[in-house]
Amino acid sequence: MSQIKEELLEVVNTTMIPEVESYIQDLHKLMEDGDKSEDTMDESREMEDFLVELQNIVLAIKENKMSDDQAQDIYDRIEAMLEEHSAHEGNIEE
Repeated sequence: MSQIKEELLEVVNTTMIPEVESYIQDLHKLMEDGDKSEDTMDESREMEDFLVELQNIVLAIKENKMSDDQAQDIYDRIEAMLEEHSAHEGNIEE
C-alpha cells in the first residue's frame, strides 16, 4: 500500500470517523432531550451520510479501488477541513 493511502487510512480511522461518530451521538442526545428542530435533524442526517462516505473511503483503500491521486486529493481535503475546524475552535476560545 502506498504511503498516501496509509496516511489517508490513518487520518480517517483515528481522527475523522471517531469525531463524526461522537458528533452524531451529541446530535442524537440533543434530539432525545427535545431538540427535534429541522436543523438538528438535517445535521444528523448529513453527518450520518458523511460517516458512510468515510467508511467507503476505508473500504476503497482496503480493496485497492482507489488510485494514489484520488487518495492524495481526499487526504488534502480532509487536512484542509481539519485545519479549518482547528482554526474555528481557536477563535471560539479566544
